[in-house]
Amino acid sequence: MGAHGVEFDVRRTSDGALVVHHNPHFGDGRVICETGAAERPVDVPLLDVALDACAGMWVNLEIKNDEAEPDFDPSDRVADETMALLARRGEPGRWLMSSFRIETMDRCRQVAPEVRTAWLTSIVPDDVVSTLTSRGHVALHPWVQLLARDVIERCHDAGIAVNTWTCDDPQRMRELIEWGIDGICTNVPDVALAVLADGA
Repeated sequence: MGAHGVEFDVRRTSDGALVVHHNPHFGDGRVICETGAAERPVDVPLLDVALDACAGMWVNLEIKNDEAEPDFDPSDRVADETMALLARRGEPGRWLMSSFRIETMDRCRQVAPEVRTAWLTSIVPDDVVSTLTSRGHVALHPWVQLLARDVIERCHDAGIAVNTWTCDDPQRMRELIEWGIDGICTNVPDVALAVLADGA
């Protein structure tokens, strides 16, 4: 479709394989962190395979490590292992890490400071700029429904990029582009590219 990048979620199986899957459970209800990689459904790729499929694109990898989910790990092993895998592949400029758990992004920066990191948020806190700059993260990924223009302006004033999720509405896309958004995560990249072309 011509998209500039791709976003997907990373989780860890019981035997330490990194896989791409949004939910902590497979479609059949099995918990990913309690299931070996060889027993995963055929439509759930290993992270390396997914990255191979994204050759030539930049990739936003969201690390799933939510305290409310069964695979939560306060030691952030999934972050360590993901960053080690990316280091083996090289091309640090292609990767943009993100997570709702800012401590997980802190860990990514600690082990691989050459890779960009972003904080995913639903509600944007008032101190978001100082939080990001003090921790060395380069981007904010706010929920589109609660994103206001002043958030983009404040972030840009501090040199922080803003990439929003998930916008599939062309009218809202146009508004965000007018506001100076850096990136739009969408399920319809062809629509977003058409909106961009209209405004060119």
